[in-house]
Amino acid sequence: MATSRLPQALRLTLLPHDVLPDGLHWRIQDGYIRTASHDEDGESFTLGLWGPGDWVTNAYSALRPVEIQCLSTVVVEQGHPSEAEILAFLHHQIRNTEELFEINRVRGAESRLLRLLRWIGIRFGQVSSRGYRLSLRDMNLTHQALAEICGLTRVTVTKTLNHFKRLGLLHQVSDTDLMVSIP
Repeated sequence: MATSRLPQALRLTLLPHDVLPDGLHWRIQDGYIRTASHDEDGESFTLGLWGPGDWVTNAYSALRPVEIQCLSTVVVEQGHPSEAEILAFLHHQIRNTEELFEINRVRGAESRLLRLLRWIGIRFGQVSSRGYRLSLRDMNLTHQALAEICGLTRVTVTKTLNHFKRLGLLHQVSDTDLMVSIP
């Protein structure tokens, strides 16, 4: 009697700026990912940010291309999500995109960046009564990456982060972690 083996799931470890293969479903085991596309002028825009435990794919997007870009070192495992997991992913993708769109509609650069930092803190950080603790370094969110996500320049992001520190809206709580104050 022959026994059939289930194919072993493809598991990849990728470096920052690597792009995952198109059309497959990936469960993020470790690290952070950005889904992005670009406009007619080649300018990139962010569709979503994803972290450990999230499913990510570009299989359901009407946009082309949609790249699944590694922000940090990432470990992903290819999978075959159930119908319920696909539905949950699509709901999550819609909400993620809506939240980023809403952030990018904020007019003032300071308000927009603060909204983005708070959103990242809620989504990927630790929430406390003092604010949102997050690690931009762990996520590999450089000033340039933050600028690309929220439609600002790197110089504006750097100046604004320094301004937030002077105002006490942003505190360095460890070598790698920041605390974004709750208003």
